Amino acid sequence: MPLRRHNLVISGAPEAVNARALEATDSPGDRVPRTARALAKAAGLSAFDRLFASEYERVVRIANRVLADAAEAEDVAQEVFVSFSRSHPAEASYAAAWLHAAAAHRALNALRARKRRAIREERGAAPEPAIDPHEAAEAGERRRAVRQALRRLPERSASVLVLRYSGLSYAEVAEALGVGVGQIGTLLRRAEERLRKELES
Repeated sequence: MPLRRHNLVISGAPEAVNARALEATDSPGDRVPRTARALAKAAGLSAFDRLFASEYERVVRIANRVLADAAEAEDVAQEVFVSFSRSHPAEASYAAAWLHAAAAHRALNALRARKRRAIREERGAAPEPAIDPHEAAEAGERRRAVRQALRRLPERSASVLVLRYSGLSYAEVAEALGVGVGQIGTLLRRAEERLRKELES
């Protein structure tokens, strides 16, 4: 089933060198409206179209939290939806959780395998315009440090951080990872501690 690419404004990847750097900074306009599914249904769209309309932006946001590249995050989202559509019914109760987990997993894999980003960074990609070029350079270094640390974390630790700081609730993170809600606080604290150690090493 062909998928439509949306033009989105996505927040950047984590910018600080601790867990707070991962906190979601999306503006209200970046969030998926709670009525998206209802509006899509009223418009006579198929079950898959309704799922796509309600979850696409969030899936992109999760991927972009890892990749810090909106275009690549959209590519990951497209792959996630194609993969889901081939093996799962659009109205499955686990659809959203599956998509969220798959977005984190695929984005982390892309981060670990990607060589072109390292090449691009070595060539010194120009930073975004900023009032203070020195501060912009430091922010870029922090972003790179966090992405590299995420790449070295165990899969579950990296996923819980990415999902939580992409704006998912504890319940949504738990569903995506297939664990109890009561475990998320502990998993998150351990993941944050591992992230700090990686950043300090």
